[in-house]
Amino acid sequence: MSRTDVPDFGELLRSAEHSAVHLEMRDLYAVGDEAEEIAQFKRTGTVDLDPTARWWPEWLGIVRESVSRGVAIRRARIVSEPVTDYIRWEHAVTSLNVGAGEQVRWLPRRLASDLALPGNDLWLIDDSRVLFHWFTGDGDWAGHDFNEDPAVVKMVRDAFHAVWERAIPHERFTV
Repeated sequence: MSRTDVPDFGELLRSAEHSAVHLEMRDLYAVGDEAEEIAQFKRTGTVDLDPTARWWPEWLGIVRESVSRGVAIRRARIVSEPVTDYIRWEHAVTSLNVGAGEQVRWLPRRLASDLALPGNDLWLIDDSRVLFHWFTGDGDWAGHDFNEDPAVVKMVRDAFHAVWERAIPHERFTV
């Protein structure tokens, strides 16, 4: 039941009733709205933790609103070690995600070798709807796919839970 009529992401997350989980498996993302911050981080080693800057107010607002309704938002990241500059930056700004109510864990790729994983990053909403994200080889957005097929949902749910159980909570993961 793959669909080409992909719902708006904000609406999809706002429709969550009990859970929204995000699985990230790339070591580099090169989406346009992060480029300036990544370049600054590479130059200076510092991050801007202002929650009112750039895209943060919209994202953190959605997270806070969802969490206040009782939705558990969990994000698991599978990363290579040593980590890339991008992952170093991502780790440095994750305190904003956590502060808004997300639970975040990190899994070193070497600990994921025996896990069956989906081929793309994704969001799983209420254990019933999957939004897959596709990226180019360079890490920019390439598309999305929405899927409600029970077999796909089960595969995604099982994969996420296996990663989550092994992953290290953000506050204990060092880069």
